[in-house]
Amino acid sequence: QLQASGGGLVQAGGSLRLSCAASGLTFSNYAMGWSRQAPGRDREFIAGIIKGGGSTNYADAVKGRFTISRDNAKNLVYLQMNSLKAEDTAVYYCVADLKLHSIMVVTPEHWGQGTQVTVSS
Repeated sequence: QLQASGGGLVQAGGSLRLSCAASGLTFSNYAMGWSRQAPGRDREFIAGIIKGGGSTNYADAVKGRFTISRDNAKNLVYLQMNSLKAEDTAVYYCVADLKLHSIMVVTPEHWGQGTQVTVSS
């Protein structure tokens, strides 16, 4: 189970930090990531991190503004979102897969429930 939290309403230029608590899987064996879905659009990859945390990958749309991190001791993954834009408005999903590639092509094995992020302009 992947339980995301931290979404909300923020003004453009502001920041939010999403958290995701994982249970029921061996967290340290899994690559973790975040995807999002805006109204009327397909789900898209946002960020991913390998199981050891030593390598990350980001979509071009968020590179330099978002940072993914993980705490394997606490089974937590985070998404720090800075310089938010109206186009970042979406439902954000925490995802997990044994392979980072599956996260990057938006076909992860595990999906959490979404958390809404709304950025007002």
